[in-house]
Amino acid sequence: MTDLKIPTETVTLPSKGLVYPETSLLAKGEIEMRYMSARDEDILTNINFIKQGTAIDKLLKSLIITPIDIDELIVGDKNAVLFAARILGYGKDYSFKFKNESTNKEDEYTLDLTTLKEKNLDENLFQPGKNEFIFELPKSSNIVTFKFLTGKDEKLIDAEIKGLQKIDANGSFDNTTRLKHMIIAVNGKFDRVSINDFVDNFLLAPDSRALKKYYAEISPDIETTVTLDKDGYVQEGVTIPIGISFFWPDA
Repeated sequence: MTDLKIPTETVTLPSKGLVYPETSLLAKGEIEMRYMSARDEDILTNINFIKQGTAIDKLLKSLIITPIDIDELIVGDKNAVLFAARILGYGKDYSFKFKNESTNKEDEYTLDLTTLKEKNLDENLFQPGKNEFIFELPKSSNIVTFKFLTGKDEKLIDAEIKGLQKIDANGSFDNTTRLKHMIIAVNGKFDRVSINDFVDNFLLAPDSRALKKYYAEISPDIETTVTLDKDGYVQEGVTIPIGISFFWPDA
């Protein structure tokens, strides 16, 4: 059966590849993926992978044909690949539960995932090959340079937070830890000591909120907040839930 082949599709990245080094295959702004097979479903149902939280990454690694490291993908691009994998595996229709505000009851909606759009990308903010962006904090006027977080960054953040929680079980570290990984320079200082000191002691709450808002506004991604039209009632601002049924419709 060597003549049998699984079809493939080209998936465009919301970043258009602008944030990746020119030497990276990701700089092309697209990757090739194959359709999901029965063997790939074994990955999704592997109990050990599910407990370890690695099932999705292992699935994506299996489906992506372009020789890349998925941990190098910025989060928005990885989201696009995730949705593409779902479409290639189980089709474009995704049914999920939501709270219908007109009836105040749980309702079901079937969404065509191919209708999801990429966020508008302001290419003027990007320097090709550089994942670096500058923002002046509105309250303190400090200048920060930040980057879009990658899959690798997210894993480092999770590991760091777990380590801090072992030291202080009642502590909350998500916000500052994420900012420390996101910010790569403060007023031209790129060393981690200066960045950590700034986040811990000098970053004002209004400036933190403004930075995170700007980050969300310009980061390449898929629009996952949608408007639903259910029996003539239109409900805006519904976030698409991503649970086990996203990749396993019969679960």
